[in-house]
Amino acid sequence: MCFFDQRDLFNTIEQKSKLNELMNKKHYYEQEIAIAQKELTDLQNNSTALEKFAREKYLMKKNGEDIYIIEDSNLIKK
Repeated sequence: MCFFDQRDLFNTIEQKSKLNELMNKKHYYEQEIAIAQKELTDLQNNSTALEKFAREKYLMKKNGEDIYIIEDSNLIKK
């Protein structure tokens, strides 16, 4: 027998699927936070990592240098 209220079978299944989706998102963001924290400690303690980060992310350069950006055509979506 099925009842049509807050605790029926369909709502329970839907809520479990939403819970699984949210748990997967939580796991993903926890991993991203761990990676970001590792990068932060590396940037705070290593000057070469800081220079590499500045060059790659913000395209910073030293005086007298030229920067050439080469994009891989396989990575560009059409």
